[in-house]
Amino acid sequence: MPAAAPEASAIATVDTSRWSSKRRDFLRMLGYGAGAAALGPTLMACGSSNSATRADDLRAQLVTDEAFWTAVQGLFILDPSKTFMNIGTAGSMPKLTLDVFDEKNRAKARDSGNGYSNLRNLRDQVAPSFGVGGDELAFSANTSSGMCHAILGLDWQPGDVIVTTNHEHGGGDTPLAIAQDRYGIEVSRIAMPVGNNQTAATYQNLFDERVRALKNAGKRVRAMMWSSPTYKTGTLLPIAELMEVVKAHELISIVDGAHLPGMMNYDYGALGMDFMSGAGHKWQCGPGSTGILIIRNKIRASNPLPLPKWYPVHTSSYSTQPRTTTGTETFDIAASVTSCGSVHTPMFEALVSACLKWDEIGREKIQTYDLTLANYLKERIAERWGLNALYSPKDDPKLCCALTSFNPFRNSPNDIMDSAKSSQFVARMLSDYPQHFVIRNANFEVIGAPAQHYGVRVSTHLWHDANDVDALVDAMWDLSGRM
Repeated sequence: MPAAAPEASAIATVDTSRWSSKRRDFLRMLGYGAGAAALGPTLMACGSSNSATRADDLRAQLVTDEAFWTAVQGLFILDPSKTFMNIGTAGSMPKLTLDVFDEKNRAKARDSGNGYSNLRNLRDQVAPSFGVGGDELAFSANTSSGMCHAILGLDWQPGDVIVTTNHEHGGGDTPLAIAQDRYGIEVSRIAMPVGNNQTAATYQNLFDERVRALKNAGKRVRAMMWSSPTYKTGTLLPIAELMEVVKAHELISIVDGAHLPGMMNYDYGALGMDFMSGAGHKWQCGPGSTGILIIRNKIRASNPLPLPKWYPVHTSSYSTQPRTTTGTETFDIAASVTSCGSVHTPMFEALVSACLKWDEIGREKIQTYDLTLANYLKERIAERWGLNALYSPKDDPKLCCALTSFNPFRNSPNDIMDSAKSSQFVARMLSDYPQHFVIRNANFEVIGAPAQHYGVRVSTHLWHDANDVDALVDAMWDLSGRM
């Protein structure tokens, strides 16, 4: 098979000395020699070996730069006996960040240091990487904390309507429920499509049509809230397109971007949303209890709408100055989120170190690699299980991220609605295979289905490679046949 020779050569040049013996053994099995026959029928399900596929092209891209990413993998202390593919729940601090965290904690203990600060100097270091000023980037406790700040700080009035989806995380749904009971707002939910048969225009139309229908019914629509991506299916709702709806209807925009920092290289100033709440401890690989909340604090061409009236809800810092009506801020609004009593400064100093390391590696490079891994995984899933098994879109790049959700069950169409069986699948991926895959599942509504689906979700990040994806797909295919 001539096309395989460059891949085999590239793999041979990679330093695998730090990998576990189990991983090296599996690599050799995938090394396109006689040992590959040991996998038996599972490899044969990948399609014809005589024609290049989109998956083959994606794999070639990954292998070409494999030496670089092997060096990046060396930044982490992940247990080599496991394959961690649930970054959407929790990442892993690189060694440098662990060292900073330890050093700053010890310095704080030596000097009996306090944390009475709004950490503006730290925020100024991170903000340019996200396309905003230090006055617009706040450090929060996590995504859920940021969503509470965003939603509960707005001046809601009884009867105000916020349009969102039925695939939101509790981090956004909980403050919405509080606002319903406390302020009398109404929540209108759009039923989310799943799978590959959707485009960015699908979501732009869904939100626009819902807002128009509510307005025609005499409702006062004040805001839109959505997840980019949804944690349930990994569908990256298109921010730019949804912001066009926001601006057309003069609405407040709130984005649950839990998975964006560290995965996607986004310029939030250029996107123009009013609030974006992201995690510091997931794809950005900072410490736990860290988050990044972007608060629009000046007028830009990306969003010429007036800044919404907003009040801090958990703070030691409050400014009574009016918000700006120009491109220059009147005060540091992000300080009101960051400053609340004595904060644990070593956590955020460590988060900054992780952010600066991402800048050094290259945020665009990380995004490209993460998405290529995910696209490769989606193509392999489509080859084995069929395209309809995917809950995540794969063909519209505006909807793609590094989360992949699918239905692994091929023996019964009802298995995916069995919570216990889905959880058993996740548990056996960890226990039954030498790579000990760490993945998860998530429940969500599917239009027309009699019950919720419990899709399996995989996260691919900068410490993975094409061989990890191959091994994962082979193991999932094997397990789905045995279950």
